[in-house]
Amino acid sequence: MKLWNSIEKGIEFIAEMMGRVGWVLILYCTIFGVTDVFLRYVLNSPSLWISTTLQYAMVLLACVGGIYSLNDNAFVKLDIFYANFSTRKKAICDIITVVFTFLFLAVLMWKGYQAAMLSIKLNQHTPTSIPIPIYPLKMFFPITGLIMLLVVIKKLVHDVRTLASA
Repeated sequence: MKLWNSIEKGIEFIAEMMGRVGWVLILYCTIFGVTDVFLRYVLNSPSLWISTTLQYAMVLLACVGGIYSLNDNAFVKLDIFYANFSTRKKAICDIITVVFTFLFLAVLMWKGYQAAMLSIKLNQHTPTSIPIPIYPLKMFFPITGLIMLLVVIKKLVHDVRTLASA
């Protein structure tokens, strides 16, 4: 039990760090998004790299934001039904639907790994005037899937404990 509590705290810490990375990415997107608009429309001198890095940052934001949101129960659910359920019924619903989550994460990690390896093999870069490597971003997909899987397992254990204590 103590071991699981330590593992759970480790997963919480990782998810929290992902949230902080997301906070920095939002700040980056805001500052450089405004800068890009200013350069383009006020100074009539568009940047060669800002829009590409903003796209990169937004993809990373979706990855880290998903982990943080899942850990904090911030995902949107069908609250029409779910909100009125007892804690036990919520746990049952979560246990039933976790199968789909495992399938999604398995495909994300499998295909993400394949895409990352191909990207490394081909040494992929953005097709822009300033080539930015794409493979670090693609390598992050299976890593994100693995971290998300840890959060899902933590939630599954919590739901099983809820059912066992009821």
